[in-house]
Amino acid sequence: MGLIIGLDLCDAYTQLSCYEKEKNWTLPTIICKCKNEDEWYVGEEAYARNLVGNGILVDKLLNLVSRDGTATIENVKYEGIHLLELFLERVLLLPQEEYKVKEIDQLVITLPSLSGKVMDSFLYCADYLKIPRERVHIISHEESFVYYVLSQKKEVWSNQVGLFDLSADCLCYYELKVQRGMQKMMVVAESEEQEETFNLDILDTPPGAKMADKILCACGERLLEKKLFSTIILSGKGFERQDWAPEFMKMICRRRKVYAETALFSQGAAYRAFDYMQEKTSYPFVCICEGRLKSTISMQVLYKDRISQLVVASAGENWYESKTTMEFLLDDSRSLEFVITPMNPKQKRTETIVLEGFPNRQPWTTRVQVNVGFLDDSTMAIAVRDKGFGEIFEATDALVRREVKL
Repeated sequence: MGLIIGLDLCDAYTQLSCYEKEKNWTLPTIICKCKNEDEWYVGEEAYARNLVGNGILVDKLLNLVSRDGTATIENVKYEGIHLLELFLERVLLLPQEEYKVKEIDQLVITLPSLSGKVMDSFLYCADYLKIPRERVHIISHEESFVYYVLSQKKEVWSNQVGLFDLSADCLCYYELKVQRGMQKMMVVAESEEQEETFNLDILDTPPGAKMADKILCACGERLLEKKLFSTIILSGKGFERQDWAPEFMKMICRRRKVYAETALFSQGAAYRAFDYMQEKTSYPFVCICEGRLKSTISMQVLYKDRISQLVVASAGENWYESKTTMEFLLDDSRSLEFVITPMNPKQKRTETIVLEGFPNRQPWTTRVQVNVGFLDDSTMAIAVRDKGFGEIFEATDALVRREVKL
């Protein structure tokens, strides 16, 4: 059996976990090229090479990729995507060498935030690493949080769950709640980067630690008041130890469980990676979070002489992986209607796509191909093409494209 890997990739750090393996890896997200050599190093070893003057560092790789950036090293220009490929190749060697297993059965990469451009980049990286694309998935930190929490005992998530993630550059708060009483259990996760933050270096002095403790207490009182929590989780480099925040710890420990898990996002991604490999999911719920659709899209169609609703995409689906191609015969209508049903059904609405420029034919003699995809979790992209009608009517160049905000 090959490796099942969860990889948390941020501009500051990278963490890696393997499913049902105890060891986790944490390293800075940096890569270094040795001077006058074609050798590359990552993480702490990259820092060490740079410190002795034998290497040139490149950091903030995600940012570099997102803006199509480049780095010039020894008069050679390297694209950000290629540096990311080299970085991932060396990071994945860590579990491969540790467990003497080269094959990767599933790789789930989790990111603080998602964009189509960055997600595309990881599929190019999969090609470079010779990992089949169907074995690589990209999810948000929010989704990793969901899969980590719901892989724990039920009492952990019987009420709301809060997560404080304190990294070197920000404090982010996550909240998860399970909604029951519907046909299918629904899990909703949200996150917000907090304005109150601080550099972790201040924790090295008593006055700085006291100030940081006070900042966290103010955040905690504002975020947790009047809510019923079963669990609070602490994650990130700032919570590798908690002795610097006695008042904050005292506050969050009132009538609720508190856990510290510094590799939460990579572990959640590893749980998700294992579930991707199963014929039937172990998590039978609708997940609403960043990276998942928050509305169901459907069309009213005539099928076998009956009017019915054809679901194009469902709330809770991964928007990046949700792509649909359909073909219809048109009646006398000159438009297509998409019904958008958000989580609040009172906000249900219909979007009409007018088929401008399509040939005017008799009812049921125009076949159209409809492609539906998503640019992000709140934007649907639709393309409708005229496909003619067999040998009677040839297909034309008629094409309508629309972007619809969900």
